[in-house]
Amino acid sequence: MGSEVAARVAALMRHPSTRRLVAAALAEDIGRGDVTTAVALPPGLGATATITTEEPCVVAGLFLAPLAYALVDPTLRVEVLADDGAAGDVETPVVRITGAAAGILAGERVVLNLLQHLSGVASLTRRFVDAVHGTNAAILDTRKTIPGLRLLEKHAVHMGGGVNHRFGLDDGILLKNTHVALGGGTAAVVRRVRERGPAALRVQVECRSAAELEAALAAGADAVLLDNQTPEGAAALIRLVKGRVPVEVSGGITLANVAAYAAAGADRISIGALTHSAPAASLHLRIAASA
Repeated sequence: MGSEVAARVAALMRHPSTRRLVAAALAEDIGRGDVTTAVALPPGLGATATITTEEPCVVAGLFLAPLAYALVDPTLRVEVLADDGAAGDVETPVVRITGAAAGILAGERVVLNLLQHLSGVASLTRRFVDAVHGTNAAILDTRKTIPGLRLLEKHAVHMGGGVNHRFGLDDGILLKNTHVALGGGTAAVVRRVRERGPAALRVQVECRSAAELEAALAAGADAVLLDNQTPEGAAALIRLVKGRVPVEVSGGITLANVAAYAAAGADRISIGALTHSAPAASLHLRIAASA
């Protein structure tokens, strides 16, 4: 595992929100105990299980398996067999768990749910990244994440080759049309932000027309966001910018049209679907009793 990925994984494993999420998911699923396994299997039965990819995908979140199983049964041995961000194929083993069968089965659903979702996010991100390969456009995520999963979903986007946009409302200033309408216009709002906002945070302004774009640039915006434009409309507005500030586009971006937005000259393309609509990757846990 590369040093940068290893550092991200280590930080996520230590993060309180990760541990709270895993613990809550296990409590939700296991409840008072796995009744089926308790009555169906002989006491003390040992087993070995392997989680494998069932289709080509980018795996992400594998470090959650040892975290989850440590809470279910600390005697289990959990081996992570692939790096986050690695490409899996059909039948690629990514995690192996050895020990009590009851513990393995108790944690199975939560572990698979998390790994399938995060690998799905990473895989969809990689498809968008590949679609704009050879251009200057970066693929960004948004705040359209499943509540409680933002850190993990944004990690998965990064593993797919995407770039993380702001993590929350506290680490970036994005003036949307609502702020402009409520605050007295672009010039007034940007001026107020410059006077009252943290100096370290850049000011990005959402623009929907040439007039709004020119107002944002005249007010001293550090970056602009062109929302819900056609590729042709975006290209026309980007020509007006003339490279003065970075340009981000968003709204209605799909795999079918993302290359056109990149060709229009966008520096950044933000896509909510990376997190809110990514199909789960197909992973499977196979288990066998120990000899």
